[in-house]
Amino acid sequence: MATQTIVSGVQYSGIWTMNQVNAAVAAGTWPGLPFLYSWGRNDYGQLGLGDTVNRSSPNQVGALNTWLKIAGGSQHAIAIKTDGTLWTWGLNNVGQLGLGNTTYYSSPKQIGALTTWSTIAGGGSYSVAIKTDGTLWAWGSNGSGRLGLGDITNRSSPAQVGALTAWSKIVCGLAFTISIKTDGTLWSWGQNASGQLGIGNTTSYSSPKQVGALTTWLNVAAGYYHAIVTKTDGTLWTWGNNDLGQLGLGNITYYSSPKQVGVLTSWSKGAGGSRYTIVTKTDGTLWAWGINNNGQLGLGNTTYYSSPKQIGALTTWSQISVGSNFTASIKTDKTLWTWGANPQGQLGIGNITQYSSPKQVGSLTTWTTLATEYGAVLAIATT
Repeated sequence: MATQTIVSGVQYSGIWTMNQVNAAVAAGTWPGLPFLYSWGRNDYGQLGLGDTVNRSSPNQVGALNTWLKIAGGSQHAIAIKTDGTLWTWGLNNVGQLGLGNTTYYSSPKQIGALTTWSTIAGGGSYSVAIKTDGTLWAWGSNGSGRLGLGDITNRSSPAQVGALTAWSKIVCGLAFTISIKTDGTLWSWGQNASGQLGIGNTTSYSSPKQVGALTTWLNVAAGYYHAIVTKTDGTLWTWGNNDLGQLGLGNITYYSSPKQVGVLTSWSKGAGGSRYTIVTKTDGTLWAWGINNNGQLGLGNTTYYSSPKQIGALTTWSQISVGSNFTASIKTDKTLWTWGANPQGQLGIGNITQYSSPKQVGSLTTWTTLATEYGAVLAIATT
């Protein structure tokens, strides 16, 4: 029978039996308690710390140890707990917190009482989420139809996108959304002035539109106005705005349909910021391209690149997340590293100095989950 377990004086709710807990502790494999930390820009309370003071080092968000997934929007944050409940905080001028109002909150607030939330993403003043039943929900700003609800009306509470139960992965750009269904098809909607929807034109759509007919899309990421997607064969594809080479195609031409980046079949997962891209390969190496005025590519310089460039020689990069003009990453040893712009302390290294090469955040080796918003970082570490 499942239990609530006290470890070091803290209650952990999960599916562990007492025998499993005792065995894990004895073996040194106890997964730890998931605490949430935040740092960086906090003018709207997006750090969830109960105030609007910027932080340049990680600060624990409350005392709860049940955080599971996190996502950042534009000055707001979204999180799911281990019990499947959904929480938000930060800027709420157009209802992007999903709480039925436009009140700002600097501490986590629960959306409704449901315990069936599974996947989350945040964009420019809006949020999206998938439930365990595969349904898709959206709320907040609906300019250019970014919520996918067939209109341009803002919502301050979650509204279901159609009636399908096949949504699997979801990401948000600044004002557009891209999702992969369980059948491997790719869908997009919202703003499309730069061709970021990938459907061969620059028309905005307020309802989901399929990108081509392929069923082999695997991982999806979005920058402000461009998309980064990998297929099941390990190839990498990009489209949308390309004014500073953020598509990685060796030019600055915009594309409104998917274009393959090189011929490699070893790409894993990507992340996009304001006009730049970071992607991991299956061998654990990290690659970057696009704008680099703040050293956000992590290459030790501020030179722009329109083709992939490797960040160092390490093969231990695991997770990546990108803010407006800074980058954060977790390695396989669960250390956390950041680089790029740092005026609000978003690099988490105790200062506001800009760095063009990766810098370790503290000395913890228990970071498990990472998310960024415009100028802040949210991360889960276990203890």
